Amino acid sequence: MIIKKLVLHNFRVFRGVHEVNLEPSRDQHGTPRPIILFGGLNGAGKTSILSAVRTVLYGRQAFSRTLSKGEYIEQLDALIHKGEGLGGHPEQASIELIFTFTQGGLESEYNLIRSWGKGKKDRLSLSQDGTPRSELNYDQCQGFLNELIPAGIADLFFFDGEKIAELAEDESGSILQTAVRRLLGIDLIARLKSDLIIYLKRHGAEAMPEKINQELRESQTERQALEKTAEKLRFDADLKATKFELVSKDLSDLEASLNADGGTWAKTRQSEEERVKDLLKEKVQLEKDIRSELEYLLPLALAPNTLKELLHDLASEAQVKQKQSFGREVQSLYTQLKSALSGIEEDNTPSLQLVDQCFEAHLNEIPVDAVSLDLSDREYRGLEHQVSDAQEQSLPRFQEAKDRLAKVEYELDHASLNIERAPDQEQLQDIFTKIRQLERQRVQLNNDYRQVLEAAKDAFKKAMELAKKEQKLHDKHRVFSNSSEAVNNAQQALLLLDRFAELLTHARVKKLESEFIASYKQLARKDDLQIQARINPATFDVELIDDHDHVINRKALSAGEKQIYAISILEALGRTSGRKLPIIIDTPLGRLDSHHRDKLVKYYFPFASHQVVILSTDTEIDNHYFSKYLEEEISHAYEIVFDGKTKSSRLKEGYFWAASQEEAV
Repeated sequence: MIIKKLVLHNFRVFRGVHEVNLEPSRDQHGTPRPIILFGGLNGAGKTSILSAVRTVLYGRQAFSRTLSKGEYIEQLDALIHKGEGLGGHPEQASIELIFTFTQGGLESEYNLIRSWGKGKKDRLSLSQDGTPRSELNYDQCQGFLNELIPAGIADLFFFDGEKIAELAEDESGSILQTAVRRLLGIDLIARLKSDLIIYLKRHGAEAMPEKINQELRESQTERQALEKTAEKLRFDADLKATKFELVSKDLSDLEASLNADGGTWAKTRQSEEERVKDLLKEKVQLEKDIRSELEYLLPLALAPNTLKELLHDLASEAQVKQKQSFGREVQSLYTQLKSALSGIEEDNTPSLQLVDQCFEAHLNEIPVDAVSLDLSDREYRGLEHQVSDAQEQSLPRFQEAKDRLAKVEYELDHASLNIERAPDQEQLQDIFTKIRQLERQRVQLNNDYRQVLEAAKDAFKKAMELAKKEQKLHDKHRVFSNSSEAVNNAQQALLLLDRFAELLTHARVKKLESEFIASYKQLARKDDLQIQARINPATFDVELIDDHDHVINRKALSAGEKQIYAISILEALGRTSGRKLPIIIDTPLGRLDSHHRDKLVKYYFPFASHQVVILSTDTEIDNHYFSKYLEEEISHAYEIVFDGKTKSSRLKEGYFWAASQEEAV
């Protein structure tokens, strides 16, 4: 399997459409470059890439626990983008995955789209080699995907690096047991055994005691009667549904006739008349507001340039008046000073000349212009305030009231026209009466349809319970089956399958143990424990054995050692199964020290699979690891950039420091 393209639409932190190319490329020498690297800070949306792949493939099974239909819809709603942006919060989301898969020696390209709306169940669309698989309904399409890539297998190939340590902490062996059975094909044996048991049940009735046969016959007779009743009730329900459709059509025709005769206007006539009353009241108030503005300050806003010149002239006059007042004070002081000097000494001509020279310069600067308007300072300030209010408040109020009045008058004309279109109530009374009768008839038919349908479901449910009862009788008394050659062969095959499953499991487990040891030695540090794995073929419990043949307590392993252990198990499972599936790893190095990181980057990422998608922070795959170990192995690199204002992320090509300006579509 190769994932070629992932398209996100309003999914989690990604608002709008984001199309990402994930198809691995080759270098100029034809050497594969398996790694697709995503970089992003915490919270940017790395996990959203992993969640998108799991969600589009598995739907309800992508979540960590079994969900009811309502809980599943709530989970899907939570995946719709919640950030801020133009147009408000999105109501729809979808994920598209384009991938190739080889089955039976033939490679096909699949285009899978899972979409959903807020509060609604998801929809699935699947195309194979450009041809829509329209013959598959939702459940069949999901079943087809589960057969291609079982969910239990995907957990081991699409994983969170910080969570896979759960594999190391699982003492029950259930996680590993599921993985081994599905990856190594052992689950197919269980399916074949189930088919053989069904075959034996069908051929076992002949050898049963008469009492059991009598009980079976009575059960079958009752079941067949219930099935006939359910079928008849279903037929009656279909008849009522047909009548419901006919009445709905008659009702639709009457409503169309009513609308053609002005019924739509008649229905809204009363509301239009009430609206006219409200509009008339508003018109009176608006006209009153306009007159009030015209009688008060609005005229001052009609000649802004003239009033501006007037205020300028008044300001100039105020300065002239101030200087003239000051001049009069100086003149009075000058007169008093001359009088005082004349009385002090007899010959004071030089002193008086000096005083004249000093005051004459100041008195000559005092303007002698005539003041024409002669407003007081208080009057000037009041006029200035009124002019300002006229421009800033009165004029906008007038304009708003005038615009609203024009709109009200338009709405009055429109409402009056609607009222004129409406015919009198008496003209349409007959049609209204027929419509009400048909509506009551339709409600009754709908209720009858539901009741009959529930009765049919109840009869069918009882028939199914009897069928289960018959099945249990077959299971219980299978030992009475005849000894025909076919039955004997089936019974022998069951025994043989048990033995084959046991031998196959032992062989696969031994292979898994050896692959694990090889992988662990390559990824672990030199000073780590030199461990081996011993897997119980019956319980699949894993025991770790050190070089002194002592059992290691897995709980005592550090977080980093647990992660290395888990990754070694996963790599061993992949090699043992021979499955060609991509690897998607989120936060791969978060719990590892520098020595373990070196090992994983050098010996695991480039060789883990033919396609390895890594979702990393800048402190995990840093510049050193990028340039020294991975750059030659990378087909595509993307940086996930989060915008705090819009609460959304976008993808751009390049990895952090090496990012280009070109964004992903």
